[in-house]
Amino acid sequence: MARSVFRFLSRQPDPVEIANATHMLRLPRLADYRQWLALRSESRTFLEPWEPTWQSGDMSESAFRARVIRNEQEFASGQAVPLFLFSRADAALLGGITIGYVRRGAAQCCMIGYWMGERYAGKGHMAQGVQLVVPYIFSSLQLHRIEAACIPENQRSIRLLEKAGFQREGYLREYLKINGQWRDHLMFSLLSGDVAPNRNLSI
Repeated sequence: MARSVFRFLSRQPDPVEIANATHMLRLPRLADYRQWLALRSESRTFLEPWEPTWQSGDMSESAFRARVIRNEQEFASGQAVPLFLFSRADAALLGGITIGYVRRGAAQCCMIGYWMGERYAGKGHMAQGVQLVVPYIFSSLQLHRIEAACIPENQRSIRLLEKAGFQREGYLREYLKINGQWRDHLMFSLLSGDVAPNRNLSI
């Protein structure tokens, strides 16, 4: 009995792989470092206006290793599901979607955030990623509500959320510190009972 309990407590979390014919989402792995480094480095100017300040050392292999370990711990504890988005045709890393701030109890809610490599932006890849992750959240995680916040000037992100069926709920003053400044955000939500009017997206 004691041995079986130990195996249960020490086992690795079940792998997550969410895919359709063209795209695949899964947890980050240590072997992804070189692809991640190349994509993030070449996209830095494109991403910085929408992200927290990039710290020195963030792009190192040791920092990436620590991030992967933290991701696995957050997933195992049910706090978050950090995912990388890949093209199935050539296994290219395109970007990432994080299911975070998972709240159980009376809330049954989470937030999603996402990033896309500059060379892949505007080609519908993130729309595919959102289409994959929404059913996973509602069916596999059995949550009731998905929240997403974006800077009002990020029109591409707003169009993506609206076409995915998210509803605009409010305006959050100085909600997150982005690129060194406290920035206002728009709050969007999607409920498990909502019907998305258009899932054929090309944002």
